Amino acid sequence: MRFTIQGHPNIQSIHKNTVEFTKDDYVTKRGDCILGINADFSLKKLTKLAKRTNKVKVIISIDNFSDFFTAQTNPDFDDSHELVIRKSSFLSKRTFGICANKAAVDIDRRIVEKLKDKDSEAVVKIVEAENEKAS
Repeated sequence: MRFTIQGHPNIQSIHKNTVEFTKDDYVTKRGDCILGINADFSLKKLTKLAKRTNKVKVIISIDNFSDFFTAQTNPDFDDSHELVIRKSSFLSKRTFGICANKAAVDIDRRIVEKLKDKDSEAVVKIVEAENEKAS
């Protein structure tokens, strides 16, 4: 599945344990795990994916830059507004992924810099990790 996110001048992406995509149209400096706003993800598609597979690859692309990480899925994910992926194993309804190999601070800083522009847009793809193809 794929969705888009938009940038915002307050994007920092410095949290050491989580990364978040939100449907909010703004972010404050306190939201240091948020990588993108105005996310247009589908809860229905995400819950279907989380129930179908236990590991995903999350790919973030903007302009000529791309980064990815993997995480285990939470089959009980159920938040239509926020999508949180954690390095820890903490579960909640807004937690889509756990045991991730990256958090916000680990994302390619060139991507983060691009997403500090309010007019920027990135694509986020979430695919089954078992089915990823070499590129």
